[in-house]
Amino acid sequence: MPCYDAGVRIELLRELVESHGVPGFESSVRAIVERELSGLGDATVDAMGSLIVRRGPKQRPRVAVVAHMDEIGFLVRFIEKEGFLRLQPLGGFDPRQLNSKRVTVNTRSGVRAGTLNAGVKPPHLLSDAERNAPQKIEDFFVDLGLSAEAVHAEVHVGDTVALHQSLEAVGDLWASKAMDDRVGVFVMIEALRAVAEPTCEIVAVASTQEEIGLRGAAAAGSSVEPDIAIALDITLANDIPGIPESEAVTRLGQGVAIKIMDSSHIGHPGLVAHLRRLAEEKGIPHQMEILPRGGTDAAAIQRLHGGIPTVTLSIPTRYVHTTNETVHPRDVQAAIDLLIAFQLQPDDFHLDR
Repeated sequence: MPCYDAGVRIELLRELVESHGVPGFESSVRAIVERELSGLGDATVDAMGSLIVRRGPKQRPRVAVVAHMDEIGFLVRFIEKEGFLRLQPLGGFDPRQLNSKRVTVNTRSGVRAGTLNAGVKPPHLLSDAERNAPQKIEDFFVDLGLSAEAVHAEVHVGDTVALHQSLEAVGDLWASKAMDDRVGVFVMIEALRAVAEPTCEIVAVASTQEEIGLRGAAAAGSSVEPDIAIALDITLANDIPGIPESEAVTRLGQGVAIKIMDSSHIGHPGLVAHLRRLAEEKGIPHQMEILPRGGTDAAAIQRLHGGIPTVTLSIPTRYVHTTNETVHPRDVQAAIDLLIAFQLQPDDFHLDR
């Protein structure tokens, strides 16, 4: 190990993160995943829009590998008479991170570029009280740069709005919008493609609506009925100025994070120990993660059918829920390598607690 070079397929990651797919409207992302997993197994799309691909021998354990396709975004909530768009958020935003961002609006006649702005005065005209007032999501609107007539003709309430930012190499790192969780989808695709013959049944789930309540994973987990589930998601890498070292959670470049717990679930101790042992035996860089707040699709699946052993493999990420979500290729590769190793040794552990 490493047995795979994640940099070889950077254009696939670019295609994934730059796609437009807010919660409930993930079809463009799903088309990419379906194309990449074509021929690996039997593929279906469930009523929630999640892609489910079954592969490997029909023998236990049945392992669900889950990564969510959606990104935080908005719906058009109201169109001002002048043509400005008011927004309904889908997912958790920090308004301080939204000033002067670019967006894409997915209309019935195509994708339109727009600018996201707060309805406040320019800084030259602000009083001290106005300058220090907290911003709110409802302050923001989208300017499409079109006449009011053109906007009203083309844009409708319910059209989707996504933040816009291309994938860029920043030094040794990769930065983009929607690393959460397209990088997890990328890991799932690459790990599955790398194993010609898994030793058990693997069910890949590219899930929907994670950012608004783990909804797609709950539905898919109910139908798949796995014996084990592994969620792939990002986690906080707070290894930056202004945050105490004790609150870093993870650090970029130190490997895939094996989640012990977050506020939504506690990883099954047997699975956590098994993944840690595999990483140590294979020489895969890894770190152990405790996340005080946040959750993954593992939490939705864990509670189904009387309880399912679950765990999360995380890709450390700086600047989460911004347009500059940043990962280290070494950590991405480590996540792929550990998931490959698990597919070849899925049942060499004890599920008793």
